[in-house]
Amino acid sequence: MFDEFKNAFQKPNNAHVQLIFINVIVFLVLAVFYVFSTATGFSDFFKVFHSQLSIPAPILTFLSKPWTLITYAFVHDLTGIFHILFNMLVFYWFGKLFIEYLGSDKLVALYLLGAIAGGISYLLVYNTIPFYEGRIPADGMVGASAAVYAVLVGTAVLLPDYTFFLLFLGPIKIKYIALFYIVLSFLGSVGGNAGGNVAHLGGALMGLIYIKQLQAGVNWGGWITATLDWLRGLFVTESKVKVTYRKAEPKQTRSTTKATKATQDEIDAILDKISDRGYESLSKEEKEKLFNASKK
Repeated sequence: MFDEFKNAFQKPNNAHVQLIFINVIVFLVLAVFYVFSTATGFSDFFKVFHSQLSIPAPILTFLSKPWTLITYAFVHDLTGIFHILFNMLVFYWFGKLFIEYLGSDKLVALYLLGAIAGGISYLLVYNTIPFYEGRIPADGMVGASAAVYAVLVGTAVLLPDYTFFLLFLGPIKIKYIALFYIVLSFLGSVGGNAGGNVAHLGGALMGLIYIKQLQAGVNWGGWITATLDWLRGLFVTESKVKVTYRKAEPKQTRSTTKATKATQDEIDAILDKISDRGYESLSKEEKEKLFNASKK
């Protein structure tokens, strides 16, 4: 299991699986904590800890722990398995398709943007519309649904006529699947889970805006990708492979100069790949090129 977890984080364009792993691990850790704290009479301690992860509805309480605008999207209801199960299934299907066309970086960015949009929508309706104050619990909301809705709708906007084959229903275009989920949440926005459904709609709106802006040449998630790259850079050790180059001969033809320059660019690209993904990510040919260059 550890090897599978490690391999999931080493594969390129595998962010949908990585995010699922993170959600499942958080769920299992909190579940163990919940069971043991309840059985040993320390349930109040668990509630305090859990409240540091869920996003609270009152604005002043939220301002005292703003990190919950992100953390709530990695925490799920512990009283059953279906909350996380359905979220992760939908996310896997649509996230895998999204990555095929736009890559992992944009999937992670949209997931987080959807979580932020869902959290802001939840806070806005509770603190500005009296109707929701009595229908949304003040102690907080958890769940990746807003982030999943963002990916679901974003994929449907990007590839509206792409078809999924659903059990008992047959081929259905994903734009209709997305529309079904949106209508369901819209009707539920005045029901028992009003806050959660409002968050779903906020995430869905972000998915629409994100793809439309991307098609217009504007990447709303660029700052997220840049921030995550910077954070990853803090934990990546610099390559210890030392490469030296032979000095150019005084009488060098133009074609030889171009060849040398191309070789140097290749080596630089290989070193960048080692820095990002490690030495084991190199192909056999790349390892040979690096080895030959190190002997010069």
